Amino acid sequence: MHRIFAIIPHAPSSAVTSTARHLLRGQITAYRLRHLKTILRYVLAIGMIYAGMAHFRNPEPFSNIVPDWLPAHRGLVYVSGFFEILGGAGLLVPRTRRAAAWGLVALYIAVFPANVNMALHDLPIKGRHFPPLLLWLRLPLQAVLIAWAYWYTRDAAKQEE
Repeated sequence: MHRIFAIIPHAPSSAVTSTARHLLRGQITAYRLRHLKTILRYVLAIGMIYAGMAHFRNPEPFSNIVPDWLPAHRGLVYVSGFFEILGGAGLLVPRTRRAAAWGLVALYIAVFPANVNMALHDLPIKGRHFPPLLLWLRLPLQAVLIAWAYWYTRDAAKQEE
């Protein structure tokens, strides 16, 4: 397990592997789970803010994967980028965390057709084609993202932590 995180620069490998080891053994305490949930919330928030900013910096690759049956591709890219930034920032604020998490769940569902379109038509990103298998394997990742965001809609009373 330690080797997996060795390839990630600046990964807190000992903390991550220790937590993973405890999770696998079923020995994680409520405290550690809360701590892990907080860390993963920051990871998701920063990832969403970064992804949203990419929609504004370079919208073309995102416009190219929007299905043809949807209007205003560039506008939809900007709207999704805005809500990615808003959702990510909202996860960082206790008062907005639950609403932001629900918004991200909705966003992940809303952008799913673009991911399917990309897989169906082997659409490139920034001129680069990816192996079709990789494009299809990417689709279940949406379910992981939905579950991840949904995790922050729960335990509203504990959201203030």
